[in-house]
Amino acid sequence: MNIETIDTTVDFLKGKGFLSPEIGIVLGTGLGQLVSHINIEAEINYSDIPNFPVSTVEFHSGKLLFGTIENKKVVVMQGRFHLYEGYTLQEITFPIRVLNGLGITKLFISNAAGAINLNYKKGDLMLLDDHINLQGGSPLAFATVADFGDRFTDMCAPYDEDLNAKILAVAKENTITLHKGVYAAVVGPQLETRAEYRYLKVIGADAVGMSTVPEVIVANHLSLPVIAVSVLTDECDPDNLKPVNIPEIIAIAGKAEPKMITLFKTLIQKLD
Repeated sequence: MNIETIDTTVDFLKGKGFLSPEIGIVLGTGLGQLVSHINIEAEINYSDIPNFPVSTVEFHSGKLLFGTIENKKVVVMQGRFHLYEGYTLQEITFPIRVLNGLGITKLFISNAAGAINLNYKKGDLMLLDDHINLQGGSPLAFATVADFGDRFTDMCAPYDEDLNAKILAVAKENTITLHKGVYAAVVGPQLETRAEYRYLKVIGADAVGMSTVPEVIVANHLSLPVIAVSVLTDECDPDNLKPVNIPEIIAIAGKAEPKMITLFKTLIQKLD
């Protein structure tokens, strides 16, 4: 990866009308309905963007959108990239560097995750307060990373404390249950075994998923304030484990999405 590659992609998108977004939003599994609340001014398929990866997951749309929501300019990734698709961590996070190059000053991330904390239920939302990286690598582990920022990026508070406080207040105002917890990122695409779920609980995870952490690491590398919310789509009880039902997971994410939309829209409205 080099700065010139990012600049080429940024310049291309600016030429397509992606001008001066304030907020970047990454939409995860089953969380595409937010786009219906955006006054879209420009959109483009990932496959048409120079140097961009292409989503291979059937329930990720693979479009970049630009428009207005709550009087703020936003750029939205409708679909993201994962290690389990065969991409490198640098490729997965390339779009975050591009969004930063376009000018965003805040990054909102959503994902679907499994609840390790059995006090959390299907359809609940969890605000990420911290994370555990179990993906076996770092998006900052490449030779020229110092060209982009400090190689030894501090991660003592990876999620922006001010944004987290604001979204918790929004949840309370709207009587939305928003847990605060620790997200463990694994490679996937296979789901966890009973022993792995027990392990995740022992090490302090409240939820588990296959994304988000690389994006958050890069946001911190760029000094970009970031917030992330999980929709908890299944309960990972190792003593009562049933085979995974992907259509059910997508359906639960879809039912919970209006709460996510309320949180994100109201938070955007409250930002200066």
